[in-house]
Amino acid sequence: MVLVLVLIILLPIFESDSFLIGLWMITTIKILGSFKRGKLFKGQKDMIQVAIISDIHGNVTALEEVLKDIRKRGITQIFCLGDLVDFAPWGNEVIELIQQNGIPCLMGNHDQRIAFNEPVIPLPHHNNIETAHRIAAINLSKKHITDDNKNWLASLPYNFELTYKIGKIKRKILLVHAGIDSNDEYIYEPDQKEMILENMRERSIDVLVMGHTHLSYIQAYPNRLLVNCGSVGRSREQHRMATYGIVMLDEEKSNAEIIKVEYDIQNVATAIYNSDIPDFYGDFLFPQQTKTLH
Repeated sequence: MVLVLVLIILLPIFESDSFLIGLWMITTIKILGSFKRGKLFKGQKDMIQVAIISDIHGNVTALEEVLKDIRKRGITQIFCLGDLVDFAPWGNEVIELIQQNGIPCLMGNHDQRIAFNEPVIPLPHHNNIETAHRIAAINLSKKHITDDNKNWLASLPYNFELTYKIGKIKRKILLVHAGIDSNDEYIYEPDQKEMILENMRERSIDVLVMGHTHLSYIQAYPNRLLVNCGSVGRSREQHRMATYGIVMLDEEKSNAEIIKVEYDIQNVATAIYNSDIPDFYGDFLFPQQTKTLH
């Protein structure tokens, strides 16, 4: 930076000589380029950035906005933790957009149910009304998801274990949909994590990233990081924005950030109201209001 300031100070001296002006411009551009590449900073750390998305649930509008946001940040590595289908009208479109972008994807519990035509089991935290709506919405997905897309869902893995070399060290990320050993486990922020941390230590996992609950959080422990990246298409958080996570790895530590992206919620709700999906799932997108908006 000192060199750049010196060149700026010398500019008036060069003004009378076009050759010196040209030399000044070339030198300045090279120095600025070196700053941009980090060459003038001794010991600058290498860093890996990975974007993690999850729980799109047929909401292609939210997915498109999230992918735009990731591209704007210059992040090229994207992984999806599954649950592409159910509760919004674009299950096939979401699957095809994930495929078109070459995004490695896990099988979520909803994907598994559609791929293998498994029965809908009522959840203990749902009342009778929500259970009825849930069964109706999932049965619609079973009807409308194409056979090709069902076969593709059936081929997806349950986890990804990623190892990165950064400088002289290696860091390992484990990606799961819900829990390490279960695709249906709900792991909330206040829950006890000791068994999870022990599992991570035994497997030398630095970062565990999960979805499923639709509630994002980051929890840092000594040499371990737990991340729930939230939900792109059906967030349970207050403002219902599309939510995803970025994991950042360098030689010193592992870090993460939760990103929230606005999208046209009203348009998605209207599409739900105009479909055979129960209105419950359109109303869900407006938590501050108590009656159906259509």
